[in-house]
Order: sequence, then C-alpha cells, then structure tokens
Amino acid sequence: MTTLFETTDVDAAHQMLVSTYGAMRFTVSGERRHRCRVARHAVGPLELHHNTFTMRFHVDADPIGVVTMGRVIGGSFSYRSHAGESDNEPGDIFLLSQPDVPYQSINIDVDLEFAVIDPPLLAQVADTGPAHSALPFRFTGFHPVSAQAARLWGTTYDYVRDHVAGTQAAREPLLAGNAARLLLATALATFPSNVSHEPTIEDRHDAHPVTLRRAVAFIDANAHRDISPGDVASAAHVTIRTLQLAFRRHLDTTPGAYLRRVRLEHAHRDLLDADPAATTVGAVASRWGFASHSRFTAHYHAVFGQAPSETLRRQ
Repeated sequence: MTTLFETTDVDAAHQMLVSTYGAMRFTVSGERRHRCRVARHAVGPLELHHNTFTMRFHVDADPIGVVTMGRVIGGSFSYRSHAGESDNEPGDIFLLSQPDVPYQSINIDVDLEFAVIDPPLLAQVADTGPAHSALPFRFTGFHPVSAQAARLWGTTYDYVRDHVAGTQAAREPLLAGNAARLLLATALATFPSNVSHEPTIEDRHDAHPVTLRRAVAFIDANAHRDISPGDVASAAHVTIRTLQLAFRRHLDTTPGAYLRRVRLEHAHRDLLDADPAATTVGAVASRWGFASHSRFTAHYHAVFGQAPSETLRRQ
C-alpha cells in the first residue's frame, strides 16, 4: 500500500507528522513558501518513507516507538538526545535516536529516504544472547560500522524500493516478507547493536539432529506462509544461532537456503500444473517469494536442470 501526503500549509504538515511519528513540537523559521511531501510504502511488516521538506524547522519529539534509518538525499539535518547526537548531510546513512528516547532535530530543506521498523521485528532475525538471558534488541550507535556497510545499506534499500515497494510485488506476502527481512538483516550488518553473533556453549549443545528435524518439519509444513528465522527457531525450541548451527552442522546449508529449496519445489509443482495461457513464470515466482526473475531462474535451473519457462510450456 502506498500513501502520499503533500501540503504547503505548515499546520497541516505538523498535524501529519504528529499522526505519523508521534507527539512533537514543530517550529518553522523563515517567511518563504513552505512545502511538505511524505510518501509511505508498506513492505510486509515495515514501511519505506520518502520525506521532502522545503523549509527550515526544529522538532522537539517524544519517543517515537519505532526504529528509523536511512539516507539523506538533500539538505541537512542534525539530531540530539541523551543517547547520542549526529549531523547529517547528503549521502550520509543515519539511524535516528532510539525508539524509547526523546530527541531534538534541526532540519534544513531536508530530503530523506528511510525505513520505519517496529523493534520486535529485529528480534525475528537475530539473537542478543543465550536463550535464558537474552536482552531486548538495541542498536548501540547511530553511524554505520564502516563505509562498506553504508554502501550495503544503500544498495539493499534501493533494491527493495525499486523492485518491491509501491509495486504489485508488495501484495505478495512471501515476497514482501522476504524483502522486509533482507532489509532487517542489512540493518543489523550496517549499525552496531547488542546482537550476539558467535554460538554459545548452549547453542553448540542444542544444535543436534532433533533440533534439525523440528526445524525441517516446521519449514516443510509452513513454507507457504511468511515465516521468519525467529519463527523457525521458536518452533524448534532453540535460538536463531542454534538453528543456523544445526543446519550447517548436519545439512551443510542455512535455514534460509533450505526454505528457498522447499519453495522452489512448490513453484515447480505450480508450473507443472499451470495453464501457460493463464499464468506466467513471474506470477509463480512472486507467489513463492522471489522478487528477481533472473535469480529465480538461476536457482530453478540449478535444482531442476531447466528454465522455469520450459517447465511451464510442458503441457
């Protein structure tokens, strides 16, 4: 779903910002004509926003309850809170405060693209410690860990924006869910956080064949649903790290790669059963969570030895 708001009325802009991002004090300076444009695109459980403000304004905001991160396209903005501070110019990749911390910002003709993420979503793709003592997920810094990480965020965001957000693909639950989790995983790789990456002693002990069987059974039964690594780990009664270790140890693969293979099998059966005059390879690929036609074709050919279009035409 796409939502677009545009106005030259400062009061209307303030009201829209409050309804979208929570309580804030909004002060505009200067006498020139003001313009506000906010475009919002739903991608599975998160949103991508593109906000353009032709004005200079100051914000004093209450905690917004969500994580926002993205890129400055034009203008500049700075923010301050007791959790940290940052000055941002065109090209900078930013993380805006913490979801439970009030902040202040100064914005000058700013043009921003960013993701809006509910914090619990990040726990679906990463662990913060052993299962018995895991902490709430939290980013620990407001700048990318490296220039390479910043480029990765930009590339991934562009891919999700251009191939999923605002397109027919966003209406396919598996495809939108995959795109959202790709962006979540990229966020974890881009900004410092309290995520624990190395398996613990508990993880190594629990990565046994029983864990694998539980996980495989859950994936096999639920591949048609938008499931996350956290969902699979919960079904297997282990952490996400344990889940990953079990798949590496016993199948020499990852949970994501196994899920992709199961969905390829479903896509294969759909193509065999489909009427070539009534369906397309792209429609089947989207239904099973593949946004890129070329990547779907490559994965499909590697497994079945032929292009999906060949399978569809075998009637």
